[in-house]
Amino acid sequence: MHVAIVTTYPPGKGTLNEYAYHFVRALRTKEEINRISLLVDVLPDGASYPSPSQEMGLAELDITPCWQFNDPRNAWRIVQAVRQVQPDVVLFNIQFASFGDKKVPVTLGLMAPWLVKVADYPSMVLLHNIMETVDLRNAGYASNAAIEWVMRTAGAITTRMLLNADLVALTIPKYVEIIRAKYRAKNVLLAPHGSFEDNPPMPTFEPPPGPRQIMAFGKFGTYKRIEIMVEALRILEARGYTNLEVVIAGSDSPNAKGYLEEMRARYADAPNLRFTGYVAEEDVPRIFQSATVTVFPYTSTTGSSGVLHQAGSYGCAVALPNIGDFAEVITEEGYVGEFFEPNDPESLADAIAALLDDDERRKAMGLRNYRASCGLPIADVLDWYLLHFGAIIEQHNRRRARQQLNSERTQPIQDLATPASRTQV
Repeated sequence: MHVAIVTTYPPGKGTLNEYAYHFVRALRTKEEINRISLLVDVLPDGASYPSPSQEMGLAELDITPCWQFNDPRNAWRIVQAVRQVQPDVVLFNIQFASFGDKKVPVTLGLMAPWLVKVADYPSMVLLHNIMETVDLRNAGYASNAAIEWVMRTAGAITTRMLLNADLVALTIPKYVEIIRAKYRAKNVLLAPHGSFEDNPPMPTFEPPPGPRQIMAFGKFGTYKRIEIMVEALRILEARGYTNLEVVIAGSDSPNAKGYLEEMRARYADAPNLRFTGYVAEEDVPRIFQSATVTVFPYTSTTGSSGVLHQAGSYGCAVALPNIGDFAEVITEEGYVGEFFEPNDPESLADAIAALLDDDERRKAMGLRNYRASCGLPIADVLDWYLLHFGAIIEQHNRRRARQQLNSERTQPIQDLATPASRTQV
């Protein structure tokens, strides 16, 4: 098969870029795949995608930048790129904010899967969140009730457009239940998130020498806020904890540009607060392996957490907000964490202290999360995708054959209906 994937991809910094990196890395090893065309976002001036390595035993990989964040023409540009590369099937690795943070570009961009199908290509959507479970105000998309109502109405319309794809895959069982019940959709299936490493090495569970690092990883500023971590650090220090460092690993959310710079200025007097900036893929293991505790300073969630799966791969003990999709993932996939109440620094300080005070508990939690991450590697999840790729390609080919047959059957009737044909008769 030749698969086209519409996605962000490193060194692009858009959301889901890390998931795409590991998804593509594993997909290239599948013998059913001979070519992958990445249809990615255009990088800023001065940046470029590296030339993909073409290795024996791996599917051919090519990268075509063809869309841009907040460009209202994205759907049209994606369809044009699909026509250019001529794949057997098109996969969209997206969430609701993939194509922009403004209402019009977002809505128009999410028409792309439907338009690709109209252009006569089999299409599948891997949707990492759904509007029905997103806290729009905390996520930075709605500032009041009226805007939230408009957004949810537009979200329902957009969801119906996405459901025009041949298949829609969701990563959480609750999402599948909601979409099937609300939209009566029959083409929605569960596709587990999967862990990024096939066989991650057994961690040591021992942080390196130096300050004990309390680390958060991701894109910050909307529902991922660092203020609670700084306040929790101050509470811990007031309780007598020493040799601690808060590490903020990552960059601004596309919806909150300038947030981390604002935090850097606000907490300039905090010597044990460190910002790493964007973390390149090759540096991710070091970031997680250096952390004593990995914190998820979220006020809400917008889908299955890739960061949680990464933390598990490196045997991290985690402090999690007791909300939404984290509970789903822990129940379904076997992860475990120390819970705290969202927006409550005192509760977060208690959760961190519980792990700092009990080294054996911290290591046991890290081991359990490591084993959970080994339970369903993304390479195994991809076998599920290959089955469904094949099914929708076969379905598409049968549909085209029927259309061709019907066209051939009606052609003689049309010929007889012409004046020339009637004269000859």
